[in-house]
Amino acid sequence: MEGKVYQGGEDYEKEFSPRDYLDTFYNFDSGPVAEREIIKFSLQSLHQTFSVGGIRGDVLIDIGTGPTIYQLLSACEVFREIIVADYTPQNLQELQKWLKKEPGAYDWSSIVQHVCELEGDRSRWQEKEAKLRRTVTRVLRCDVTKTPPLGSAQVPLADCVLTFLAMECACLDVETYRAALRRLADLLKPGGHLVTMVTLCFQHYMVGPKKFSGVYLEKETVEKALQDAGCQVLKCNCVPLKYSQAFCEGLCFVVARKGLSA
Repeated sequence: MEGKVYQGGEDYEKEFSPRDYLDTFYNFDSGPVAEREIIKFSLQSLHQTFSVGGIRGDVLIDIGTGPTIYQLLSACEVFREIIVADYTPQNLQELQKWLKKEPGAYDWSSIVQHVCELEGDRSRWQEKEAKLRRTVTRVLRCDVTKTPPLGSAQVPLADCVLTFLAMECACLDVETYRAALRRLADLLKPGGHLVTMVTLCFQHYMVGPKKFSGVYLEKETVEKALQDAGCQVLKCNCVPLKYSQAFCEGLCFVVARKGLSA
């Protein structure tokens, strides 16, 4: 139906096209300038957090991975194991294509090379791809609106939970978002870190011809939700970067730490 707006849950499972999403937002070589600048901001923020900032450990859980791997490229150097999880089977199938080097897998090489350049050696991009493939040990389904978000899967408490540009799409209102962050904090060890990127004042975004919506979040809402989840906000970097194919006011990159007594 023309003009229909799709929301989280079953709408995503039925209507979301991973390849349309990748082609729209992650075409680093010839995509829109706005999207490239957002990717660069994301990669620089992750580089500063993991490669430079010293956040590391045994287990990282990435919630709402989608069909993407860019958010894991810095982390794979400093975590022994990465567990990825997403709500939609088609996203996980697309991700598995890349992890298993199957024909037709999405080409992330330009983005991988950019991360390697940030780390000082662009030429080692193939080595990094191999490192990430080794480090991702499990691919799981998740639903952040349910307790526990990983269902019956048995996972260790994480040193870091990562969630990038996912929670605002999975949650339809602020209360659902706040409850979801509490569930993510429950996946962390005391003293572990929650690292997230959030689209601010989000209205909707286009994936091919289809329009998807989510929850409208402001910086203060995100910070308060993390604090109420038992996490101390260590860094909150908000920038007015905007997509060409999404209606929002900017991005917010946040690093928070779960309390030792939580």
